[in-house]
Amino acid sequence: QVQLVESGGGLVQPGGSLRLSCAASGLIVSRNNMCWFRQAPGKEREFVARITWSDLTYYSDPVKGRFTISRDNAKNTVHLQMNSLKPEDTAVYYCARNVGYQYIDWGQGTQVTVSS
Repeated sequence: QVQLVESGGGLVQPGGSLRLSCAASGLIVSRNNMCWFRQAPGKEREFVARITWSDLTYYSDPVKGRFTISRDNAKNTVHLQMNSLKPEDTAVYYCARNVGYQYIDWGQGTQVTVSS
């Protein structure tokens, strides 16, 4: 059974940084395409970043240049380093496994709040 557990969220001031983690069990992250999504209050869930099994990375335009997705194969964990945070980055952040055009496994989410 696949389980994805996010951590690392919290309250941060604008311009600050956070690093999110997604610990996986039941799958090997280095053999899968792994993604981060986010959902702000009253908005649709949106794609944030993807890292493929071949180490290609993709980002949505709002986070490009500020966020970095990476993988720790030894810990079977995916990270999202978030720098220069803005109030509009406030959302619940979710980790997901991407297979083809589907996202078939999801974590429970971690709250990120950017506010002064």
